[in-house]
Amino acid sequence: MTYLLAHDLGTSGNKAVLYAEDGTLVYSVTKSYGLHVENANWCEQNADDWWGAVADATREITELYPAKDIAVVSFSGQMMGALAVDKDGNPLRNSLIWADMRATAEEACLRSQISMWDHYRITGHRISGSYGGPKMMWIKNNEPEIYAKTAKFLNAKDYILLKLTGSFVTEYTDASSTNLWDQHNNRWSDTVVNLAGLDAAKLPDALPSTAVAGKVTAEAARLTGLLEGTPVVCGGGDGVCSAIGTGCIRPGIAHSCMGTSSWIALTAEKPLEDPSMKNNTWPHIVPGYYLPFGTMQCGGGAFNWAVGELYAHEVAERIGGSKFAVPTREAEASPLGAKGLMFLPYLIGERSPRWNPNAKGVFAGLTLEHKRGDMLRAVMEGVALNLGVILKSMLDCGCVVDDLVVVGGGAKNALWRRIFADVYGVKIVKPMNTDEATSMGAAVTGGVGVGLFDSFDVMDRFNKTEDETLPDAANHAAYAEIMKLFDECYERMEPLFDRL
Repeated sequence: MTYLLAHDLGTSGNKAVLYAEDGTLVYSVTKSYGLHVENANWCEQNADDWWGAVADATREITELYPAKDIAVVSFSGQMMGALAVDKDGNPLRNSLIWADMRATAEEACLRSQISMWDHYRITGHRISGSYGGPKMMWIKNNEPEIYAKTAKFLNAKDYILLKLTGSFVTEYTDASSTNLWDQHNNRWSDTVVNLAGLDAAKLPDALPSTAVAGKVTAEAARLTGLLEGTPVVCGGGDGVCSAIGTGCIRPGIAHSCMGTSSWIALTAEKPLEDPSMKNNTWPHIVPGYYLPFGTMQCGGGAFNWAVGELYAHEVAERIGGSKFAVPTREAEASPLGAKGLMFLPYLIGERSPRWNPNAKGVFAGLTLEHKRGDMLRAVMEGVALNLGVILKSMLDCGCVVDDLVVVGGGAKNALWRRIFADVYGVKIVKPMNTDEATSMGAAVTGGVGVGLFDSFDVMDRFNKTEDETLPDAANHAAYAEIMKLFDECYERMEPLFDRL
């Protein structure tokens, strides 16, 4: 048996998943690590905690399965971080991770030097302190002694690549997450790097996601149980790997992840230049393609909030067998449009499509006639409508969508899949495995990288289709009218959000 080992470095832990060459998930183990939070929005992690989790998980697997049969190790990982390491690869401080939002002055500095549109066209992203580049700027401005000693800035999985192979490298998707990347020429942007006042020599070499970063060193083999010389493929950022894991590998296929935050992405042949700048564009792991991407802050999170607040007793008692049985049944009993009730799902501000950190959640149209099932249906429709705004902006730029693959916890809800199909007007596809798209994407990227697979088309055997939901034309037309009201409701409320 030939195996592929994929590591998914998340915010709360590292999930190591061993796949067989035929796509079978053989073994999975997660090792947790901590998060350091201070000053409300300063979020850091110790990079050696990442390495400890990867080494421990790998040893658990190599004690159960022969290391000689592991053909490749590859990664997905949290993006938009900044880890400073010295010339020997030692971390000089904790990593500022994606959730860290301290770089407000650095964001303002960039905004004063270049228009949002010009920056967006170069990098595929708006200017924001959430990206890795402004975090590097913060370290330079506030910890100059650390910056002076920094040989390279790395993201999470790039540090593990270094620990396994000794190579200081990143790949295109994580390079893009610094917001210093020229998306048209696949290289660091001289313009943005210079505006940021950063030393380009401190940025690692960027390779394609399928490139072999190096081979497992003798020391890494001793610590992990892997064979010395095992090839290690770069992999990609977690959001982009999830696209691979859903089969979003060619134009016409989109995917949506319905986790706490939720997103829609699709495969495109060129960067998306959206005049409204509602979405971002990432390099695709599949060579030659791009991945327009829109993330809302609180998709599945809004559903979980509503269920927890409206159905606390039923959830606690597991009435109906599943904590979602009663809520889903009551939401199904509510008609399309939830009897005129609308929900704006901005419970923690909003990224795409509104880009408004002060946006708030709103129930509009509430009457004595409405029951909690109507409220839950309105929440589900509000999330779908918000994602629909994101998708429409992509379609308006010439993108094409035939099928949309849904993964994450929300993908398991048949009512929500029906709402998605009717709002978007496209076929909704549920794969058999809705929880492992990210690690599957990393594994297949590794297999392509070492020549085990000829192309990414092998994804078809890794995650087969379980269910399809076709749109209803009449329902789609009805939702098109509701969408206009949804947008107008936000526009009318927007001036009040700051005051609220």
